[in-house]
Amino acid sequence: MEALLLAIYSFFVWLIFIKLKWLPWNTKTQVIVVIIPIVGMAALILLLNIFAPSSSDVRVFKYTVPIVSQVKGRVIEVPVEEGNRLVKKGDVLFKIDPTPYQLAVRQLEAQLASSRASQKELEESLKGAKGKVAEARGAISQATAKISEVSARFELARKRVEQNRELVGTGAGNKFDLEQAETNVKEQEGQIDGARSVEAQARAAEVQALAGEQQILQKLGAKVNGEFAQVAQIRAQLENARWDLDQTVTRSPCDCYVINLQLRPGAFVAAFPIAAVMTLVEAQGQVVALYHQNELHQVKPGNEAEFSLYTHPGRVIKAKVDSVIWAQGQGQLPQSGTIPMTGVLTQRPGRFAVKFDIADKDKEVFMAAGAAGDAAIYTEHLEMIHIIRKVILRVGAYTSYLILKLH
Repeated sequence: MEALLLAIYSFFVWLIFIKLKWLPWNTKTQVIVVIIPIVGMAALILLLNIFAPSSSDVRVFKYTVPIVSQVKGRVIEVPVEEGNRLVKKGDVLFKIDPTPYQLAVRQLEAQLASSRASQKELEESLKGAKGKVAEARGAISQATAKISEVSARFELARKRVEQNRELVGTGAGNKFDLEQAETNVKEQEGQIDGARSVEAQARAAEVQALAGEQQILQKLGAKVNGEFAQVAQIRAQLENARWDLDQTVTRSPCDCYVINLQLRPGAFVAAFPIAAVMTLVEAQGQVVALYHQNELHQVKPGNEAEFSLYTHPGRVIKAKVDSVIWAQGQGQLPQSGTIPMTGVLTQRPGRFAVKFDIADKDKEVFMAAGAAGDAAIYTEHLEMIHIIRKVILRVGAYTSYLILKLH
């Protein structure tokens, strides 16, 4: 662009001073003719670098996702291919033989059913134990009532014996009545002893029933979220087994491209974090341009931007400034016991990255990870000179068609 401007300027100098001779061509005019382009080009370059800064270091970054199997087993299918074929999110990457995991699920399902049956048996046993406790307590109540009843009759019979003795002693009573009353007292004593024996047996039965009830309650008492502990444990194992079974089919976590595909049917994979079987490269990446620090004081998010990539000669991609990443490695002090060095062997101030937001109409353009190119940012000031930067960028984009090598 500078050469074009100089050529245009030279043409007008020739036309005015040589061809048409409107002005004299002497030492004074020659000095002025030489100074004007020097000053003008210098001012133009300085203003362009301030209000339309450019970068020759544009980079396309894309995150990669190493794929590691969550379970071990023999690979039975690999339906994806390595290369420029897009894999959608949720597409199957590979399958592992699910047979051992299906068997584990069935076994745990059987154990869960058996455990639920055992829980129901314990619940029924608990009902029976509570019934025995209630029965024993009812027997205790009956025995206690019987003891009270017999005790009352015993006291009455004992008083009659005393009364008959007094009457017999005074000669007013009948000796037969006294003997009958004494016999009645002995009968009542026997009934009291029998009632107390029944009460003791009922209390023993109550203790035994309570022990059985407590034992069942202890088995049922261990619960997790309101569920029998043994059932909850087997259920958790079953859910884990079903998850393992589901992991025998590995699916893509993103819209990506497959690279470094080393997996084939028949291979054995293991759940080992560093043993990646393939790598996915995300379809949509990030475009970043690196600028010197003094070029960014007029740049703001939302400014118009353009960039070209060497992989797409002649094409200029529209974008906007998303943000300036105001951080780089030279601004970091790592934790150490060493005092930071200054002055000696100090590196030059590094550049800052500007992240671009690609325009909607250019988002479908394929941008390879690692692609490089040139970029320009157009600030809100001196918009009249932006056209010069745009022309420079487009000329540079078309020069990417030139491949100057002989081998």
